[in-house]
Amino acid sequence: MKRIGILTGGGDAPGLNAAIRAVVKTSMGIYGNQVYGIRRGYEGILQEDGVFPMDYGTVRGILPQGGTILGAASGGNPFSIEVEEDGETVTRDRSGEVVDRIADLGLDIIVVIGGDGTLAIARGLIEKGAPIIGIPKTIDNDVEGTEMTIGFDTAVGMATYALDRLHTTAEAHHRAMVLELMGRYAGFITLMSGVSGGADVILIPEIPFKYEVICQKINDRVKRGANFSLLAVSEGARPEGGQMIYQNGDTGGAQPRLGGIGDAVSDHIQAHCGVESRVTVLGHLQRGGSPTAYDRWLASQFGAIAAHLADDGKAGRMVALRGGVVTDVELSETFIQAKEVDVDGAGVETARGLGICLGDRYDYQRE
Repeated sequence: MKRIGILTGGGDAPGLNAAIRAVVKTSMGIYGNQVYGIRRGYEGILQEDGVFPMDYGTVRGILPQGGTILGAASGGNPFSIEVEEDGETVTRDRSGEVVDRIADLGLDIIVVIGGDGTLAIARGLIEKGAPIIGIPKTIDNDVEGTEMTIGFDTAVGMATYALDRLHTTAEAHHRAMVLELMGRYAGFITLMSGVSGGADVILIPEIPFKYEVICQKINDRVKRGANFSLLAVSEGARPEGGQMIYQNGDTGGAQPRLGGIGDAVSDHIQAHCGVESRVTVLGHLQRGGSPTAYDRWLASQFGAIAAHLADDGKAGRMVALRGGVVTDVELSETFIQAKEVDVDGAGVETARGLGICLGDRYDYQRE
């Protein structure tokens, strides 16, 4: 019998509980292995109450639930932990303690479910001897090495739903409605939901935009009798030659918090395009709530494969979707660079062919 730990790091994403459930049920049901939950990400490994035994009862009924029963932790990087010493806050590297603690707990392997940050930490711990298997999750879908991550499908569905709702009010009031979506460096959510939701303008981090091009698109629609416009904007989108916009310079957390590009675009439209504009920030609605059937299906497959790898003792691997098939890859090969939208790929080409303005140039489309 092997002792398998499991943790969820970074932000929450729909489908995490489905993956946890699959790891527990497959590990116990097929191999008779014992699974231990680790609370609050990597932090839980070092905390006295952070590790607890799981069984069928622990995961009963959690398949449709959003969030994570193990708790999310956006911070807690063991290579850089803030601690109080002599009344001062200092940063310490406690990664060695984490590796030692895993051994002390008698855990044969740890299944880490997370995005690029959490899995990058996993890679560092593996180099120190920690036995880790990765499962990719992030609504941004920006983990290299896999075609899809847990949570992405649900986020796209929610963003598309929001665009559908905004479409009706935009048309009724003859407004330009701007929807700001998550996506710091990768515009997958915005591009896919923008095409699916009938957006007229899509702005993503990979393609710097020009305000005058946006106005040209909106004004041309007005001339052709369409007195409203729908814009899908990634939070990491930026004007050509400009910078990303942050929330009042907020530097809390691991990275400064993005937010405000939707307001900037909306204000410019109202001031320079002669069209009334409103902005909606979808925010954490994209990562909350019950996962779609596809996210449950993908997460269940990822969890089951991780359980098989764990029993085989195949540390250093990451479960991945490639060519529509769930497989596994070397974890160290997945972080050469973060995955971004291919600006010359089929998705962008499809958007342009549909007459959608991506902000860099205005392609006239014949009626």
